[in-house]
Amino acid sequence: MSGERRIGWALARWSAMPAGLATVCLVLYRAIQRRDLDSIARRALDSDQIRQRVVEHLELTVLSTLIVVLVAFPLGVLVTRHWARPLRPVVLGLGNIGLAVPSIGVLVLFAMAFGIGFRYAVAALVAYSALPVLRNVVVGLEQVDPALVEAGRGMGLSNLGVLQRVELPLAVPVILAGVRTALTFNVGSAALAALVNAGGLGVLIDQGIRLNRHSVLVTGSVLTSVLALLVDWMGQVLEAVLRPRGL
Repeated sequence: MSGERRIGWALARWSAMPAGLATVCLVLYRAIQRRDLDSIARRALDSDQIRQRVVEHLELTVLSTLIVVLVAFPLGVLVTRHWARPLRPVVLGLGNIGLAVPSIGVLVLFAMAFGIGFRYAVAALVAYSALPVLRNVVVGLEQVDPALVEAGRGMGLSNLGVLQRVELPLAVPVILAGVRTALTFNVGSAALAALVNAGGLGVLIDQGIRLNRHSVLVTGSVLTSVLALLVDWMGQVLEAVLRPRGL
């Protein structure tokens, strides 16, 4: 296959998902436009309202995932060091607590313990999605061939140099898979943040159920699904871009 044809296939493969999601959004828009909405539904489906809910949902997802990476990544590196391995059961056990409890349970527990609002919803999402990143950092670093680690040391690299130049580059694909999983968890769970007054697309779903407005409910559900698939696609692109060559 020629280089131009390979590039064409790659572009088609990577553009299929966003094109399909754009089509879904267009179909949803046309379907809502054809319906005779009452004042309550029109107010809930106002473009400014929908834009605000999407932004809130993205803020919940991105901020919670960023905090997870900043916390779980160094912890995962720490417990793979020989001198800190006794801490591993404790660290992984704490990570398991968040994932063992359903996401709605984590949100409710945090709301009861600390209060409601955006910051507490973010904290609950961090607790819920920390384990995939933490576990994948540990698995990714431990699957590195010990012979390569010893070869790095034989070349005169320090322990930090071996970590930076040998272990982490080889563990990147597994670590990125954990980050992608955390992103997916957080997009879905952020829809429940509306129950603790944290905004997001879950507000539309909640309004549609409480007010018995099916158009509002369907819009919130479809947009949440589209956003989840879009974030997952972006995670795939990120993995492909950041994956070291040859892996």
